[in-house]
Amino acid sequence: MKSMKNMKIGTTKKMKILPNDKVKMLQFPVLSEDCNISHFVTTRQGGVSKGAYASFNPGEYSGDNPEAVRANRKLLSDAIRIPSERIFAPFQVHGAEVRSIEPSFLSLPLEEQQLYMHGVDALVTDVPEVCIAVSTADCVPVLLYAPDVKAVAAVHAGWKGTVQHIVSSVMEHMSRNFGTRGADVVACIGPSISLESFEVGDEVYEAFKESGFDMSIISTKKRKTGKHHIDLWEANRSELLYAGIPAGQIEVAGICTYIHQDDFFSARRLGIDSGRILSGIMIRK
Repeated sequence: MKSMKNMKIGTTKKMKILPNDKVKMLQFPVLSEDCNISHFVTTRQGGVSKGAYASFNPGEYSGDNPEAVRANRKLLSDAIRIPSERIFAPFQVHGAEVRSIEPSFLSLPLEEQQLYMHGVDALVTDVPEVCIAVSTADCVPVLLYAPDVKAVAAVHAGWKGTVQHIVSSVMEHMSRNFGTRGADVVACIGPSISLESFEVGDEVYEAFKESGFDMSIISTKKRKTGKHHIDLWEANRSELLYAGIPAGQIEVAGICTYIHQDDFFSARRLGIDSGRILSGIMIRK
């Protein structure tokens, strides 16, 4: 990978609250302006889950009570006006596998659909009225929209996926399958752990360095603790810029899930057995 040094980053804008009287969800200003798509980022507010999953947990693979997850998924589907079975989120493994959701996928039995999405950390589609989503709880969700070819992507960029350049893989996949150009893409980085909160060991620091990231841009070392901190927002913005997306078309939520644990699930705060945020996007007919 080429050096990302001195690349300018995108902008941070306050997210909008998606109008709904049952659950609280957010939207990116830049994506909410386009009537050809719908998108959302869930919060913890609303829903029926209990304990570390309280209360709006739509994450199917989180260990929550399946009935509670189904009820939360119904609240979500009602809010975005699409059947629950049209909302697809993969079984993520912190890798860099990308899969397309095509019309033929919709006719597959549920078990085959789940198998197709197993071990996948990013979904792309150009099929209308199909919502693709990723689940996170400190990891970085990235939503992409290519208005010229009417294609979208939902990316789960944990630190391991970021090291593997998952965002670049998604952009290459979209270019190869849909003819997408970076200059035409709008990208949004959702609520996730911040530089201040993401303390890492030397092995993580070295993994980013060896993968080609400019550590002077994406990391800092705290004098008090001697520990490295990694900026996953900056790392993924750099990936988006490297893929040719203009800085003005990259929007960052700027919300730290670890700091704002009352509104967002944080695995570092609550443990792995806790709820998940769902970030989704779809093309409208």
